[in-house]
Amino acid sequence: MYLIGEALVGQGPEVAHIDLIVGDKEGPVGQAFANGLATLSAGHTPLLAVVRPNLPAKPSTLLIPKVTVENMEQATRIFGPAQAAVAKAVADAVEEGVIPKDKIDNWVIVCSVFVHPDAKDYRKIYQYNYGGTKLALKRAIANYPGLEKMLFEKDRAPHPIMGFKVPRLWRPPYLLITFDIPDLERMKSVANQIPKSDRIIFAVGSPLIKKYGAKAINEIRSGVKDAFVVADFKTLDIGKVEVDLAFEETADGVTASGLAPVEFLDDFIYETRKLGIYAIVDMTGVENPVAKLQSLKESPEVVLVSQTAGAGKKGSQVWGQIEAIKKAVKGKKLLVGATGRISPEGAREAIDAGADLIVTGRFVTQSKDVERSVREFIEATPEMKEDIDLLREHVE
Repeated sequence: MYLIGEALVGQGPEVAHIDLIVGDKEGPVGQAFANGLATLSAGHTPLLAVVRPNLPAKPSTLLIPKVTVENMEQATRIFGPAQAAVAKAVADAVEEGVIPKDKIDNWVIVCSVFVHPDAKDYRKIYQYNYGGTKLALKRAIANYPGLEKMLFEKDRAPHPIMGFKVPRLWRPPYLLITFDIPDLERMKSVANQIPKSDRIIFAVGSPLIKKYGAKAINEIRSGVKDAFVVADFKTLDIGKVEVDLAFEETADGVTASGLAPVEFLDDFIYETRKLGIYAIVDMTGVENPVAKLQSLKESPEVVLVSQTAGAGKKGSQVWGQIEAIKKAVKGKKLLVGATGRISPEGAREAIDAGADLIVTGRFVTQSKDVERSVREFIEATPEMKEDIDLLREHVE
C-alpha cells in the first residue's frame, strides 16, 4: 500500500512543486527509499530530510532534487532551506495528526522537490516548500482528488505554468462567432473588438480557410489565445487529413457536413477522438438528423441544426428537432447548436428550445460596432451574461 501526494505552492523562481509517495518500509516505497539512498545520481543526489543536522524527520523522508544541481550555490538551496522545509513539514504533519503517530517508524516518504536555478530568496524557498510538502501530505493521506473532483475539474481548471487555457465546452449556452469573411486582417481586427467572455467561442469560417489555408486558424488564435476555436471545414471527404490539419493549427474542434456518408463520419469522429479535439457535425441540408446520428458508431460532441435547412419551416419548427436529437443520444454528452442567420431575438427562442450554442457570423463580423452587436446576443440570453470564471471559488 502506498499513498501519492502533489502540490504546487508559491510563485516566481522560488515556486515549489512537490511530488511524494508515502508507504510502508516493507513495501514498494520502502524499496524505492533504500534504492534511492544507496544509488547516487550526478546532479540529483538524494538526501534525508533533517530539521537540523543530526535531527532527521520521522517518518524517514528521502528528498530528491528534480532539477539538476550544477554548482555549490544551487546545492546549498537544496541542502539548506528546501531540506529544512520538507523535514519541518513532515514533523508538523505528525504533530497535527495528519500522519498517524503510530506509523512514524513503519512508513517512509520519498519526496521530489523542485528548486529553480534562479531561486534566490531562501525564506521563500523554505516557505513555499514547507507549504507544498504539508499540502501534498494532506492530499496523500486523504487520497485527493476523489473521482468526482477530478471529473468536475478536468475541463475547467487552467494550469498556472502553461500560460494559456485549454477550453472545453462544459457549461452552455455559448455564442459561437464565425469569422466568415475572406479577409484575414479584417477578421483579426474583429477578434480584437469582441468582449472577453467564457461564453463566447469562435469558428474560422470556410471562406477564410479556402483563401488563406489552414494557417488562418492559428492566425485567428493569436488574437484569442484562451478561446475555444473551431476549424469550420464542413468536410465531406478525406476527413482524417482535415482533422489532422485542424489539430496541427491548434483548433479545439473541427466540423464535418452531416451530408457525408456514414462511413466517412465514423472515420472523422474516430480521428477527432484520437487527437482529443471536438467532432462537430453540421446537419444543414440533412432531412433526418436524428436518423443520421443513430446510424453512427459514436456520436460527435456537437451537432448543428439550421433554421434555413427545412423548406418553408420557421425557426421554431426547426428548433423542435433539438430535443429529439438530444434524446437520440441519451446518456452521452452532446451539445446542439442553432445556426442559420439567427438574430439576437431568435437566439432566445433557440435557447428556450434547448440549444446549447448560438451560431452567428456576419451579424457580428460586418457590424460597424462589433462589441455592441455581440452584447446584443449576450443581453438577449441571460444565461450568457454569467461569466463562468467569476463564479469559481479558490479551492484545492
